[in-house]
Amino acid sequence: MLHLRKAMRFHGKKSHLLFLNPARMKATKKVITLDEFIFQKEKDFPFATGELSGLLRDIAFAAKIVNREVNKAGLVDILGTTGLNNVTGDDVKKLDIFANEQFISALQVSGECCGVASEEMEDFLPISTEASKNAKYVVTLDPLDGSSNIDVNVAIGTIFSIYRRQSFFGPCTPEDFLQKGSRQVAAGYIIYGSSTMMVYTTGNGVNGFTLDPSIGEFCLSHPDIKMPETGKIYSVNQGNFLKFEQPVKEYITYCQSEDKATNRPYSLRYIGSLVGDIHRNLLYGGIFMYPATKSAMKGKLRLMYECFPMAFIVEQAGGRASDGHRRVLDMEATELHQRSPIFMGSKQMVERVEDYVRQSKVTEVIPSSSSTVPV
Repeated sequence: MLHLRKAMRFHGKKSHLLFLNPARMKATKKVITLDEFIFQKEKDFPFATGELSGLLRDIAFAAKIVNREVNKAGLVDILGTTGLNNVTGDDVKKLDIFANEQFISALQVSGECCGVASEEMEDFLPISTEASKNAKYVVTLDPLDGSSNIDVNVAIGTIFSIYRRQSFFGPCTPEDFLQKGSRQVAAGYIIYGSSTMMVYTTGNGVNGFTLDPSIGEFCLSHPDIKMPETGKIYSVNQGNFLKFEQPVKEYITYCQSEDKATNRPYSLRYIGSLVGDIHRNLLYGGIFMYPATKSAMKGKLRLMYECFPMAFIVEQAGGRASDGHRRVLDMEATELHQRSPIFMGSKQMVERVEDYVRQSKVTEVIPSSSSTVPV
């Protein structure tokens, strides 16, 4: 056994060697990279072919390139708008286009994916190379969520989702993308903030990896993330309060009311970036809300690119995701850019919103001079 010499003391002609006791030495914590973690998990499935693992690695690689450009924003001509609008009417930023191109390029080269649908594209993109056209997965992307925050240096992110294709072979079809949220095989997000993190699930818990710029690797930093059952944070665009339906207004009023037993009032925290708001609430507990409004009765967030993947992550961490009436993952997409209201976060907080919506329906069916709401 090798020993480390701590010191040598001389007393006349004699020397005394003092050694560290290996049993008392703290073992250095092993750093687990994303690649190592994926490989370890793959061994848990004896029939795994490695295609899904390859897709996750490709997405992580593209994220590193996007992260590099995000960190150079302000130094190179990557800020500002292109003067164009995407298919859902949002202003397209230069970094939106760059991120979209990087993720698609990585997926095209991999051979593990037969098609990509992106928030930035009107239609899905089949990948028809010999290696890819018969691949068994399709990917949906929001390449840069919260892009309105780009120019002011606030956290932004990438959201992705992976499905097993429904067709058997050849070029992918619309049906390969238009599936129930519960049929996702993996989903995740990358947040570009004070540090860059990739958080993902394959249906067996949620794990977070922080990018170590010194080695260029995502390293496991947040194993087995669990969302608290309740929290003290609510995230909503309060400027739309007057446009919300009555049950939502009542729940927001509940959040603002003082009650020591339930630690109210809650704190309002709203970044304007879905990735940023969900990441915080995932770790600390809370609820994120983007309800329907009078001007957007079907909601604003995209079901396939934002609601489905984030709902999958939140549920796998022990939270809940609802459109106010039903579980989001039970919904089935009927069009690529379909929108939906969304309430997701700590389980007890989302259930309370659903209680308000349910109670509102009861009072509509049975008019009463003194309607009640849950307390």
